[in-house]
Amino acid sequence: MTDITRDSPSIRRLRELGIDFWVFVHPSPVSSLEQAAFERGLSPDQIIRSILFRLPESEYAMVLMPGLRQIPWKALRVHFKTNRLTLASEQEVKEVTGFELGAVNPLGLPTPMRIVLDASLLNLATVSLGSGIRGTGLILSTSSLISALPQHEVVDFFTYEPGTL
Repeated sequence: MTDITRDSPSIRRLRELGIDFWVFVHPSPVSSLEQAAFERGLSPDQIIRSILFRLPESEYAMVLMPGLRQIPWKALRVHFKTNRLTLASEQEVKEVTGFELGAVNPLGLPTPMRIVLDASLLNLATVSLGSGIRGTGLILSTSSLISALPQHEVVDFFTYEPGTL
């Protein structure tokens, strides 16, 4: 069930697309991914981190990574065909996405950008990600998330051939 009292560009986008989702409001500030997962009744792998990267030429890309998995920087550089790749600063995240850290997601972005999903997300039936509002998460099926992201890339960062990098 959707909490209709909550609103963000992400929530509005899901409503526009007619996608079923739930809005979960945490009872108190969240201090860890594990806490968010526990309170939402999910496993840590089902919590999707939306991580913004700065590419050359002042371009940005968002990588969706499940749970506590670490970004394999070398594979990411190869995927983006660049040696220059950095995490966006907190200020850049706010300017580029319109969201604060902890509420970032790829839905309802003010400017289109490359969205890259780690292939392991495809093994999850249900996922949760930021809603655009701090302390609030979206819960939806993985297939619904993917249908809301018509322009996305799926990359298996963890099975690349080391010799090809």
